[in-house]
Amino acid sequence: MFIDRAVVEVRSGKGGDGMIAFLHEKYMPKGGPSGGNGGRGGSIYFRANKSINTLFNFRHSKVFIASDGGKGLTKNKYGAAAEDVIVDVPLGTVVYLEKDHEFLADLSKDGQMVMVAKGGRGGRGNAAFKSDKNRVPRIAENGLPGETKRLILELKLLADVGLIGLPNAGKSTLLSVVSRATPEIADYPFTTIEPNLGVVNVNRYDSFVLADLPGLIEGAHNGKGLGLTFLRHLERCRVIVHVVSFEEGSDPINDFKTIQNELKSYGMGLDKRPLIIAASKMDEEGSEARLKEFKKKIKKDIYPISSLTHEGIDELMKKCFEVLSVTEEFPLMDKEDNTKMRVYDASKEDKPIFTVVKEKDHVYRLVGESIERTYSLINISTDEGLMRLINYLSKIGAEDELRKCGAESGDSVFLCDFEFEYLE
Repeated sequence: MFIDRAVVEVRSGKGGDGMIAFLHEKYMPKGGPSGGNGGRGGSIYFRANKSINTLFNFRHSKVFIASDGGKGLTKNKYGAAAEDVIVDVPLGTVVYLEKDHEFLADLSKDGQMVMVAKGGRGGRGNAAFKSDKNRVPRIAENGLPGETKRLILELKLLADVGLIGLPNAGKSTLLSVVSRATPEIADYPFTTIEPNLGVVNVNRYDSFVLADLPGLIEGAHNGKGLGLTFLRHLERCRVIVHVVSFEEGSDPINDFKTIQNELKSYGMGLDKRPLIIAASKMDEEGSEARLKEFKKKIKKDIYPISSLTHEGIDELMKKCFEVLSVTEEFPLMDKEDNTKMRVYDASKEDKPIFTVVKEKDHVYRLVGESIERTYSLINISTDEGLMRLINYLSKIGAEDELRKCGAESGDSVFLCDFEFEYLE
């Protein structure tokens, strides 16, 4: 079964907590703080693997979870770093965030890897906090949490030339003639329900990959028929061959315009790519007259072919290779795509460390990426750790902001899962 789209969830590991420990040995009764740092949490990577050709293994939503880092140990020993998780995906897989469809990676080369969820950093043990002012620190950091993401995986075939056209235009038959591919061929519409690939040998040394895509119909760019599902595979093709049937009862001019409108409506610059028109089924009665009328309306180069008699096939394949050899790869992302490079300007005022949200009467919450990250690092299981958190909140002006938002003495304030009472 050919599966070219899947949604998965990835969860990287939490960093190990730093340890609070003191060295007490026979000849070192006052060895001082010796708590080690926690280990790094496991990260999750996707790796392109040429031996996989479908997302079949991801057909159901799956969750990939990396292990947490080990906790710090005594005698300044680091906790063990967790092993990374490597998930193999097919060549041509494109990765997006499900939430806002942000582009993350295009895995188009065998062995190419991308980190999709970074493991949390390990927390520092109390040995790291030793200083001239604090020789016996009783504080340590927690490890940073890992990342949880839901990702969309889309497989876009790595083909050089793509065959398009209405159902039963003769695309599958053409592919079977010029390559060793064995697509299903029948005399009813939508015989091809999944893309087929074949290698075309132009001569002894030159070849290219040809893709036969399921037949398109009017409205394909909106998901009608099989169009939206498989139009994405054309995004990687550098050359497009439009197969137009000239059999009896066909309307080649209307058929050609219908498919071209679908390419333009889909976007991604498909209508701007090199186009070769193949007039198929020229062995049919009356095909020459229909071709003559077609040439009057469509002022483009047209290659008459017959997959039955093999007439014109070699000329068409040579033309494909000729155009392919002078055509560069097209960018996968549309120029009008919303994905933009982030530019940080140090001259602009930084974002506030936190904001105060009133959840209900007498209940407030401190929210913000910076304050929540700092909180996750502080180990509040000891008095010194708790004082460190209180000093931090005082330093960033949390009390003043709560007062401005109308907080009164005795109101409850939350920071993540930590609750404290506001006192004026």
